[in-house]
Amino acid sequence: MDQVQRIVGVIPARLASTRLPRKMLREIAGQPLLGWVVQAAQRCQALDELIVATDASEIADYCRSLGCRVEMTSTELASGTDRVCAVAQRVAGDVFLNIQGDEPLLRSEQLETLIGLFARPEVQVGTLMTHCAAQDVGNSNAVKVVCARDGRALYFSRAAVPFDRDKSGTVAYWKHLGFYGFRRAVLEQFPSLPPSKLEAAERLEQLRFLDAGIPIYVAETEHDSIGVDTEADLAAVAAILNARY
Repeated sequence: MDQVQRIVGVIPARLASTRLPRKMLREIAGQPLLGWVVQAAQRCQALDELIVATDASEIADYCRSLGCRVEMTSTELASGTDRVCAVAQRVAGDVFLNIQGDEPLLRSEQLETLIGLFARPEVQVGTLMTHCAAQDVGNSNAVKVVCARDGRALYFSRAAVPFDRDKSGTVAYWKHLGFYGFRRAVLEQFPSLPPSKLEAAERLEQLRFLDAGIPIYVAETEHDSIGVDTEADLAAVAAILNARY
C-alpha cells in the first residue's frame, strides 16, 4: 500500500430477525451464534478496530462481555450496509468492512484476503468468492458471481450464471460470500444511491453499486461459508462447528 490505511471491521447485528427469530443469540455449538463471528474477527490482525453495530441492548451487553466495542444504531436502518454507514459517521477509518453477523463459519483468513484487495488503489468496494459446490449451482440461496479477468464483478445472480448453453460441463461457477469492504468515500455515497431494478428483482443489495457504475472487485478464498437464516442452516453449521472444534 502506498500509505497506511486504518481498517475498521463492523459487524451489523440486529435481534429482530424475521425468518429465524433472535438468531444472533441462538446457541450454536456451545455459544451464541454471534460469538463465533466476533471471536473470528477478533483474530484478524489486519483490523485496526472491530465494532458491533446493533439496535438491541441484549446484543450490546453480550458483545461487551467478549471485549468488543459496540455502537448503538437506529432500529429504522434498512440494511447491514446502512449500519456500517452509521458507524463510519462516528469512527475514523479509511476502509470499513461489513462483516455479517449471521456467518458463524467466518475465518480470520477470509477477512485478511478481503483487506488485501485494498492494496490496489482502484478498488473502492471489495468482496469475496469461492468455488461453488455442485449442489449450490442451482440453489437460489447461493448467490453466484461472474468476474472479468481483472477481478471486477460483472454480475451477481441467484441464477446459475454463466449459462452453459452447450452443456460442456467445463463452466466454472463461483459462489459469492457476503463480506464487503468499502473505502470511506464510496460508503458515504450508499444512502443516496437509488435502489435499482436489478437489486429489486434479485433481492441483492450489491447490484445497487454496479447499477450506479461503481465497480466491485472480488477476491478468491478457499474457505466457504454458510449464512444462517433458517433452522436447517443452524443445524448444518452446528454440525460443522462441532466437528471442527
